[in-house]
Amino acid sequence: MRVSTVQGFNPRTGQPFGDPIESTVDSEVDRICAAAATAFPAWSNLPAADRAAVLDQVADALDAEADLLLSTADGETALGLPRLTTELKRTTNQLRLFGEVLREGSFVEATIDSPNPDTVPPRPDLRRVLRAIGPVAVFAASNFPFAFSVAGGDTASALAAGCPVVVKAHPGHPATSQETARVVTAALRAAGAPEGVFGIVHGQDAGVRLVQHPAIKGVGFTGSTHGGRALFDLASSRPEPIPFYGELGSVNPTVILPGIAAEQAESVAAGYAQSLTMGVGQFCTNPGLLFAPVSLVDALASAVGGAQGGAMLTERMRDAYRSGTDELAGSGLAELIASGPEPEDQGWAVGARLFRVSLAEFRDNTEKLSEEYFGPSGLVITYTEDELDQLTEVLALLPGSLTGTVHAASGEPELARRVGEALRPRVGRLIYNAWPTGVAVAWGMHHGGPWPSTTNPLHTSVGATAIRRWLAPVTYQSWPDELLPPELRDDNPLGIPRRRDGVLGTH
Repeated sequence: MRVSTVQGFNPRTGQPFGDPIESTVDSEVDRICAAAATAFPAWSNLPAADRAAVLDQVADALDAEADLLLSTADGETALGLPRLTTELKRTTNQLRLFGEVLREGSFVEATIDSPNPDTVPPRPDLRRVLRAIGPVAVFAASNFPFAFSVAGGDTASALAAGCPVVVKAHPGHPATSQETARVVTAALRAAGAPEGVFGIVHGQDAGVRLVQHPAIKGVGFTGSTHGGRALFDLASSRPEPIPFYGELGSVNPTVILPGIAAEQAESVAAGYAQSLTMGVGQFCTNPGLLFAPVSLVDALASAVGGAQGGAMLTERMRDAYRSGTDELAGSGLAELIASGPEPEDQGWAVGARLFRVSLAEFRDNTEKLSEEYFGPSGLVITYTEDELDQLTEVLALLPGSLTGTVHAASGEPELARRVGEALRPRVGRLIYNAWPTGVAVAWGMHHGGPWPSTTNPLHTSVGATAIRRWLAPVTYQSWPDELLPPELRDDNPLGIPRRRDGVLGTH
């Protein structure tokens, strides 16, 4: 039987990069999933501090092989060594952050209720803790070959939770995925992690089988709305449905208020153009919808028109960007007001495009004009000061997004508050006088939002609380102290924060 392959390409030339990688056949997917299931008891029961040490060793191993990883990724993605160097460091910092999360210990939400026979009904001894759900599948993203890929945030948070991980590599960077998996596998083995705690598969069919495999108990996904919805439906229709945490499309509305537009027109326009075209617009937090006063249009058009284009990650993405923006330009709904230069010597290059529409026209065509065009394309929705009340009404009609941004002058606090309140139900992160591109890896970060930005707005794919997706609660009722997990024992041997009889502390 002939086995299909996955071939990487250099976006700068359109030519093949590296050797083709065989797609993973069904029997191998089954073997990898079975190995993950076998590894689960040992990995999930390993003390949190020991798992933290393993994650640190994986981070160190990735840093040690940075030169090879970076050169491979640059050849497959054309994202450039400066950007990729920062991204790889972000990736290893994510692993170390989850080491800190494990050592701190509050992620298990240990809760103890002492028995009380005088309540109605009488209360027994109850002790609740979060436990790993089992092996999980992680679908790598195209636009972040490190931070949202093989060793990215989904993998790091799942391993930290105690879940073995099987990664479905993205076809846009198969060689980078394979090299990263090699480093991760070797580091886990050297650290003494159980065999099977990490695996990787290639090919579309392997991804489908992975989601349907009975050993897999959860899925993390970063990608298109269409692909994510298809996999979400597969996960939900299994004989045993499993949680699917997908990060999908996002238009990230940004509102420029009149005061700051008048005071800082040039700097606001320059900041917008830089954010819109960063990484050739291939960011999930790209500010695709910009609400701005009419007076700012010329400055925005000038800034975007002068922004340099570049090669997109794949030929398919380039074609989708061109066809989508060409369709918008010919629709009669929006006016094309700026086109940035398109490098002629790059295989899959595109230029920035900026469109304009009035607030009234946008309101009448919100669904159509709120579509995401993945790449350096933006839509400016212009409003007058007489339309500020209508502006907040239109913001409430927007689809869910990862971020919402307000730019305001110091004299506009009340208006900024109103606009922020209109955006808040539609986004997962509210930003003030900054740009949405760039997602800090931190305890307080929330990278999620209402549909279609994600399939579950309660959770994040970045930051410390990303671990919560891979955990489920269990309560121990009236169990002897010596049989309890250490997180729930009376003497709190781990010294972690716990809630005891309603009071939070380290008791």
